[in-house]
Amino acid sequence: MSGLSLATDNLRAAIRLLLQLQQLGLQHVVLCPGSRSAPLALAAGGLAERGLLDLVTAIDERSAGFHALGLAAASGRPVAVITTSGTAVANLLPAAVEADRSSIPLLFLTGDRPERLKNCGANQTVNQEDFLTSACRWMASGPVDGLHGLLAEELRSLTAQAWERSLQPPGPVHLNLPFEEPLHPSAEQQQQLWSRMAMPSDARVPLSRPAITPHRSGVLRGPDWSRPGVVVAGPWRGLAADLPAYQQALQELMDRTGWPLLADPLAAVPYQLSGLIRHWDLLLPTDLGDQFGSLQVLRLGPLPASRRLEAWLRFQGSGQWLITEGDARCLDPLGLSHQDSHGLARWWQANRDGVRFAPQRSADLLRGWQQADHRLHTRLQSLLPPAGAISEPALMTALPDCLPKRLPVMLAASSPVRDWQAFAAADIGARRCYSFRGASGIDGTLSLALGLAKVLGPTLLISGDLALQHDSNGWLLASASVLPLVVLLIDNGGGGIFGQLPIPATSPAAFDQLFAMPQRCDPLALAAAHGVPGRQISCLDDLPAALEWGLAQQSTVLLRVCTDRVDDAELRRHWRDALINASARGGTTDG
Repeated sequence: MSGLSLATDNLRAAIRLLLQLQQLGLQHVVLCPGSRSAPLALAAGGLAERGLLDLVTAIDERSAGFHALGLAAASGRPVAVITTSGTAVANLLPAAVEADRSSIPLLFLTGDRPERLKNCGANQTVNQEDFLTSACRWMASGPVDGLHGLLAEELRSLTAQAWERSLQPPGPVHLNLPFEEPLHPSAEQQQQLWSRMAMPSDARVPLSRPAITPHRSGVLRGPDWSRPGVVVAGPWRGLAADLPAYQQALQELMDRTGWPLLADPLAAVPYQLSGLIRHWDLLLPTDLGDQFGSLQVLRLGPLPASRRLEAWLRFQGSGQWLITEGDARCLDPLGLSHQDSHGLARWWQANRDGVRFAPQRSADLLRGWQQADHRLHTRLQSLLPPAGAISEPALMTALPDCLPKRLPVMLAASSPVRDWQAFAAADIGARRCYSFRGASGIDGTLSLALGLAKVLGPTLLISGDLALQHDSNGWLLASASVLPLVVLLIDNGGGGIFGQLPIPATSPAAFDQLFAMPQRCDPLALAAAHGVPGRQISCLDDLPAALEWGLAQQSTVLLRVCTDRVDDAELRRHWRDALINASARGGTTDG
């Protein structure tokens, strides 16, 4: 085969691969630069020009992986990331780990050298086919001599398997695709090839989901509905197409049982859901009384990030129920539950006939917990008014009333997600909240949020200063596209989360050096260098106007508030001590 025809064959194979993925439902591709992946890049660019794919380009593979993660989380569909060979593939591992743990579908398409260049010292040739294996649902390689040698039916089988494996259950898949040289057909060759390729319409095969069937074999039997119990809903981990059925089943479950619901902000529960106890994180353990003894517990998905909840669940004892959305991996670090991975909709359909009514003891339990929840909410509003100096608890309490209804919010996986759970709990269900707690890293925070905003429209990101600086290359994505993201930066001069942990240090200076790590970078100047406008917010009174300005820009903007991480850590401790003391007295907290 001549070099000229081989270059064309490489491009033809890449076009067919992406076209077949597009017909299966692929909409978004994130592309990083590289020579070995040139056939894939040319194919993606050509399909984007013809309106068949949405293409985003990024120079940083780590940022690209997380941007794709945000796109996939928001759209509920697999998103493809294209990189070249070598360390480019290694930079995808953090996103692969998060996609695996958060059950988000991703397709990593990596260009590679053919077998003849492996293990002989050839430039930019590494064992990249092994880099992502531990985190991926499936890994496959193209022919060792090059993707051009794959027969049409073999190519269809490869793409179909990759697509299906990324969805059952959702997670990352890696296709490592060798390309033989030459890699770059001439402009004339490209034009000739595109003119001969049959382009389909933009009709895609919809995502196929198995139908819900009642009493499916192996579905776990439910609890004794005649006894009081509680439902704990952790972060939602499933595809967007499955969420309505989940919410409907949860609504029926709550209406019939009369059980209280302790929901994580990421649980994607409806706002008016009956039985919702919003401030459970501040009420536990004392204000949610134990007059009924140990309760039955039905858990949905992974645990919320709350040590108090974990201790309370241990007190309830073993024999709990855990329902996951298709994830058969063990999601019970407490070792207390029986697990069913068929999903709530199927599980409820198999068990709901046994629920006749909510017994009086369950109604009494719910009434008592709702009264405690209402008392705490009233006290929070009186002690943390939306005016004056900014503390992190006061900011979180004030924010929900300043935001448009249903505006999506992404919470960085550090202090923001914990503070929202504790102090913005009145907002649970009013909007979709996202935080990538699968591996609970701060990797890719800004890039993720920009991916959400691209699909969802106007979105708010709440981030600390270290998380934002850790993904500073995300500003490149913001400056390249008009994405409606408002970044609310809580700048407390370092890692404020460490001040909330019992970490001993010989001095404040040693603590800062080893854990808090304050940085000297001016975040407003850094954003401005990327063409992103920003504003400083000096007090809570200015927050509504600043948010209104940011959302009106319909592009990425930065709003910065400065807080004192030491004072705020002490304020949180004071709050919890005051609540415990008030509960012991049977009253409310003092100021």
